[in-house]
Amino acid sequence: MLTLTQLKENTELVREGLRKKHFGSIQLVDEILKLDEERRSKQLTLDTLKAEANKLSKSIGELMKSGRPEEAENARNRSTQLKSEIKSLEDGFITTEQQIQELLIQLPNVPHSSVPEGKTPEENLEVYRHGEFPTLPEQAKPHWELASQFDLIDFELGVKVTGAGFPVYKGKGARLQRALINYFLDQATAAGYMEIEPPILVNADSGYGTGQLPDKEGQMYFVGLDNLYLAPTAEVPVTNLYRDVLLEESQLPIKNTAYTPCFRREAGSYGAHVRGLNRLHQFDKVEIVQLVKPEVSYQVLEEMRDYVAGLMRSLELPFRIIRLCGGDMSFASALTYDFEVWSAAQERWLEVSSVSNFEAFQANRLKARYRPKGEGKNQLVHTLNGSAMALPRIVAALLENNQTETGIKIPQVLQAYTGFEKIG
Repeated sequence: MLTLTQLKENTELVREGLRKKHFGSIQLVDEILKLDEERRSKQLTLDTLKAEANKLSKSIGELMKSGRPEEAENARNRSTQLKSEIKSLEDGFITTEQQIQELLIQLPNVPHSSVPEGKTPEENLEVYRHGEFPTLPEQAKPHWELASQFDLIDFELGVKVTGAGFPVYKGKGARLQRALINYFLDQATAAGYMEIEPPILVNADSGYGTGQLPDKEGQMYFVGLDNLYLAPTAEVPVTNLYRDVLLEESQLPIKNTAYTPCFRREAGSYGAHVRGLNRLHQFDKVEIVQLVKPEVSYQVLEEMRDYVAGLMRSLELPFRIIRLCGGDMSFASALTYDFEVWSAAQERWLEVSSVSNFEAFQANRLKARYRPKGEGKNQLVHTLNGSAMALPRIVAALLENNQTETGIKIPQVLQAYTGFEKIG
């Protein structure tokens, strides 16, 4: 959440940032500032009335002692009137503060200055590309046909058990899933991330803390009886571990990694581009999360970007890195890099990871702060997260790009985890 101080001290920069994100309700900034003026006016009046009430309270006893009961009674009457006025003003002050907060949570994060202009994915900026497109055998198949041919994934069985977008992994397909999860977790822990096994159900406070609520409520699965949500990503429960926590500076940076199944309704997603593993309602993902001091967060973002790029190289997959334009960024992000892998049989790029810096946006909602060494005011941390990595499209690319006339090759780094070098 943006702070009121940001709006007051950098009003035009905030407006410019919201325009870059193509936010449709920029007038909320003016509404918030107007409410803040009202709040400050009420505060000034309150202070004046409370000072008068305190002065009257002290005078009543003195008037009685000096034998002036009529003046003392007038002071009591005025004191009673002031208490009523103060109570009414305090109620109005609280209401105004609540109105300000309700409007503030509707504002998305302001994008970093390096975020390119643009509204659609076509306007994103490619900043890096690695690897050559593979040459496939004649009559190469897309991953959903390979999955059926080698009995790796049963999409129809998932429809029977649950519905579309909930595949069943079988045999070597299930083993490949587990291999990727273990490989990504091992790589993350080797890079200094502490593994977390969080709940996969979260409450509304958690969704609010990381910015999924109220922005993406319609994309989350809701368990109405218990007022809980299925986690759309491990970012939500892991980052919320630090909600309402005051950290010591010596504890930073905090580096966590977690594997969870992820659940997304993906409402309105239809067509050939969502076939097979391209877009699912349930999928597996390993996440990395960091909490850092503000002055190093963009250096850390680049380090996280390089880390995910290393994972992609190790899997021997051609990929590119995209810096998202303002209109294609998430509600909470200040800067996001997307990783896209080349899907050889489909001949298209598939997003497999996002690495984002949220600056203090999530931390302000979470009240996640740290206490600087020595003297100094408590400060909000900066939060960052990245997919390291989401499995479905990685699996799609591995199957398609590594298909041969005799089967599907397994990248060398995964063979110790799968226990086999080839499918087929």
